[in-house]
Amino acid sequence: MSDRKYWLGFNLAKGVGPARLQRLMTRYASLEAAWWASEHELAALGFDRRAVAGLLEARATLDLDAELARVEAADIRLIPLNDPAYPRTLREIPDPPPLLYLQGDLAEVDQWAVAVVGTRRVSSYGRQITRQLVEGLVANGVTIVSGLARGTDTIAHQTALETGGRTLAVLGSGLDRLYPPENRRLARRIIDSGQGAVLTEYGLGVAPEARNFPPRNRVISGLSLGALLVEAGERSGALITARFALEQDREVFAVPGNINSPLSAGPNRLIQDGAKAVLTVDDILEELNLAMVSDRVAVQLALPESAEEALLLARLSAQPLHVDDLVRDSGLESAAVSSTLTLMELKGLVQAVGGMRFVRVREPAPAYATGAPAARRHDRNGDAARGASLSRA
Repeated sequence: MSDRKYWLGFNLAKGVGPARLQRLMTRYASLEAAWWASEHELAALGFDRRAVAGLLEARATLDLDAELARVEAADIRLIPLNDPAYPRTLREIPDPPPLLYLQGDLAEVDQWAVAVVGTRRVSSYGRQITRQLVEGLVANGVTIVSGLARGTDTIAHQTALETGGRTLAVLGSGLDRLYPPENRRLARRIIDSGQGAVLTEYGLGVAPEARNFPPRNRVISGLSLGALLVEAGERSGALITARFALEQDREVFAVPGNINSPLSAGPNRLIQDGAKAVLTVDDILEELNLAMVSDRVAVQLALPESAEEALLLARLSAQPLHVDDLVRDSGLESAAVSSTLTLMELKGLVQAVGGMRFVRVREPAPAYATGAPAARRHDRNGDAARGASLSRA
């Protein structure tokens, strides 16, 4: 994308946030033209002195080609707001990040995600419940979103990876300034495993300063259909994620706990203010209509695409079948069977179980399951009051 370096430039310019960038995009035919807008034109678009100065300084000091090369050398992918790969749920929030820096990969299934957040000083109860609920979500094909922080976030990411699920980690810093440092190995595992991505709206070199984390939390909730709070004190930063979730019209879930425990004060208060109490993973799945997302995605993305695939799929079942048997039963050439099986395995239709034997991964889902699950919301008569209460938390 030829304008990618200008997305990068605006992201690095001080004082040019999502709203101002949107004004520029509306006014100019290209980002390049917007980048070279005059001071008079910027003022006419509502840029204050600080924003004008920030953009002028960026134009004078930044070598955009060199900045883009630096990002690419770090194996970072840039996803601007107008890129088809930009997460759909995040694009829908009031102030989506104009540019995402990403390592790893995004998948179609990530549109069906739940944020799991909580305290950094997690109790044994919180650890157990986090693992239990994440395992249940992953078993239904739900992507886990969190902030790579100590405690609850770390447990959520680790559990998703260990159980074969997908997970997205959102940073409050540049990808080269990962925080906390002890989670660098976890971040690398997310990236290298092919099970998710580490992403941020902050450029290279941006330190994990406290002021970056509230905006980071809006991205966590924005990537998700709902936010689950496991444990948190009454002043925990995890409550900020819950507040953003409400503002973005997402569902808020909370795990009830001992009323005498400070770590349960946050979730218990959310429940008192109208959040849905979570006793089992079904409470989340039913509220968001997320049961067996993996089967729904399989119908959309992994239907047989050729006569050869359909022929082999019809002969496979849960019982392992040797390649030679497939060649004989299908009437296809051996090379055609082998290459087709390889493609089908990449799509998740079949699985090799050793000894050149294959099984069918899943039975076809009914046709009515092909649509994206619509989030079913319960009656929230007290939304305004809940939002006001959360904002005071």
